[in-house]
Amino acid sequence: MSRIRDIASILTSANVLSTDVETSAAITAAINALPPGYGRGNTASRPVSPTVGDIYVNTQTGFVEIYESTGWSQVGAIASTVTGVTATNSPSGRAYNNGAAAITFTPGTVLGKTYVVTSSPGSYTASGTASPITITGLQSSTQYTYTVVASNNYGTASASSASSAVTATTVPQAPTIGTATGGNAQASVTFTANATGGSAITGYTVTSSPGNISASGATSPIVVTGLTNSTAYTFTAVATNANGSSAASSASNSVTPSSSITVDFLVQAGGAGGGRGRGGGGGAGGLRSSVTATGRNATLEPSLSLTPGTIYTIQVGSGGSFASSTSDKGSSGVNSYISGTGLTTITSLGGGGGGSAGNTSGANGGCGGGGRQNGNNPGGSGTANQGYDGGSGPNFNGAGGGGGTGAVGQDGQSAGPQNGGVGGSGIATSITGSSVTTGGGGGGGGEDNRSVSGGSGGGGGTNSNGSDNTGGGGGGANTDNGNPGSGGSGVVILRALQAAVSTTGSPVATTSGSYYIYKFNNTGSITF
Repeated sequence: MSRIRDIASILTSANVLSTDVETSAAITAAINALPPGYGRGNTASRPVSPTVGDIYVNTQTGFVEIYESTGWSQVGAIASTVTGVTATNSPSGRAYNNGAAAITFTPGTVLGKTYVVTSSPGSYTASGTASPITITGLQSSTQYTYTVVASNNYGTASASSASSAVTATTVPQAPTIGTATGGNAQASVTFTANATGGSAITGYTVTSSPGNISASGATSPIVVTGLTNSTAYTFTAVATNANGSSAASSASNSVTPSSSITVDFLVQAGGAGGGRGRGGGGGAGGLRSSVTATGRNATLEPSLSLTPGTIYTIQVGSGGSFASSTSDKGSSGVNSYISGTGLTTITSLGGGGGGSAGNTSGANGGCGGGGRQNGNNPGGSGTANQGYDGGSGPNFNGAGGGGGTGAVGQDGQSAGPQNGGVGGSGIATSITGSSVTTGGGGGGGGEDNRSVSGGSGGGGGTNSNGSDNTGGGGGGANTDNGNPGSGGSGVVILRALQAAVSTTGSPVATTSGSYYIYKFNNTGSITF
């Protein structure tokens, strides 16, 4: 009875069982008597510092668990299928075509030891022991869905339902570098945009080597300033979007900024029209060139020294019309020229018109027009260093041919077949990298409908037009009432060791070796 009373005394409201010395000692002794590594309770009550091999009865899940190096694992149960799979794009700083996504999910009742995420399309995979798992290597601008498969020591669960589609975005693809063009302490650099990486490009940056001097802009080209003249530079370009900047492009061609640019030139004026009524051939337009010496007393002209950033005007002279009546000469061709601030204008004179029945002598010009037949009519004079004289027309026979840039027009024949004179030949230059011949004179009209050829380089034969963009003279008429030929338009060709920054007038742009070549068939402008 005394023991019963002792117990009753312990359990009175005046005492707390756990603080009773005897009872507490008994509880501690009982716990210490349990085998090591065993326990039970809900998931949150697992031992804080378990040892590999510890066993725990999880009253929350209903499974026995054993602690391994990777965590608690249920004994004897295949992992459950996961649910709630959600994908989030992870774009920041990701290289082009190496996108990433973070995949979150809810494990099933039986936990997996390993979880594998798989993308569709592409079947890219990543694994981990818990949510979230990051998957990488995704292609830029591509939509993906994701499934998750759980597995443990006892097997593999079925795949989860797919996540919603998410587009992988990254930094842009590197631009394709174009052409660098040097200027005065600056360079203009072109490039071609490539893929955006799935996020709109916000700008481009071009950087020099050496110096790491940069400039940014929204489109090509970008002008890099602050360069040192006489120093050779190459340039790379990068594209930027909200996720970061692309890899750098390959390097551009090397350019050396300079305060001036050396430019070779060919300036061919328009040819003149032919005369009417067995008239003289039209003279070719005059030619000035730094590549080939031309005309009477020819001297090779120096190349131009142009200033970067300055707009230079290019005029291409039109051809003169043929004589509209026997009282008129053929119309002279129009001058061609290059002009601009700081430049002494380079002008080639239009060709002189051919003589007609009532206005008999050839006109002066870049190249002289041919004299009309019947009266020893003189040809017109060409201009020194631009072209030659036209041929004369003797009594009662053929008219004189127009002068060319490379030779005088032939005189009309006073005997024999009584042909008009052949037009003076043009001259060939190699400014484009291949031979270009311009400035042929027009052929003179002959007796009895006889015809002759124009000079090489676009000169028109009897009754024929001179060729456009050669400055060829038009041929004279070989009958009293027939139409002679009109002169051909001129041409301006420029050649430099660096590309132009801009042009107008739609010149034909080509290259030959290290040269950039611009052929103007129409009036326009150019800026280096």
